[in-house]
Amino acid sequence: MTSAQNSEPTTKPAPTKKFTRYLPVVARLFMGLPLVVFGLNGFLNFIPPPPTPLPEKALAFAGALMNSGYMMPLIGATLLVVGVLLVTNRFVPLALALFAPFIVNSISFHLFLEHSGVIMASIFLALELYLAWSYRNAFRPMLAQRVSPS
Repeated sequence: MTSAQNSEPTTKPAPTKKFTRYLPVVARLFMGLPLVVFGLNGFLNFIPPPPTPLPEKALAFAGALMNSGYMMPLIGATLLVVGVLLVTNRFVPLALALFAPFIVNSISFHLFLEHSGVIMASIFLALELYLAWSYRNAFRPMLAQRVSPS
């Protein structure tokens, strides 16, 4: 072998780019965009109510939220803020933490009081869990068993 043959650079194969790297982005958008719409609907009421009446217990629960005077605007504002944070990719772990109590209540509401929305609530739960797993490193300090104050 000549020295010219030995000095040839070895070429490495280009790294393959998997489509799975886009899944958190897709999940953020699939979760964030509807939340922006539902959050805006909490203030502008542009989505018509369902034609079928709610079951008695579900109606009582929704009525109690509305009669509180603050809960429905708070829910709308939370959905809007969480949706905007997810769509703009800002403070995503915070958005997921803010959305977690809402999704727990939504799943419970649809499992126990009004069954027709359980599939949609389950889709949001799956997106929430997937994104929480995707951003799990951001949650590690919050989930530490013992932490000392700074």
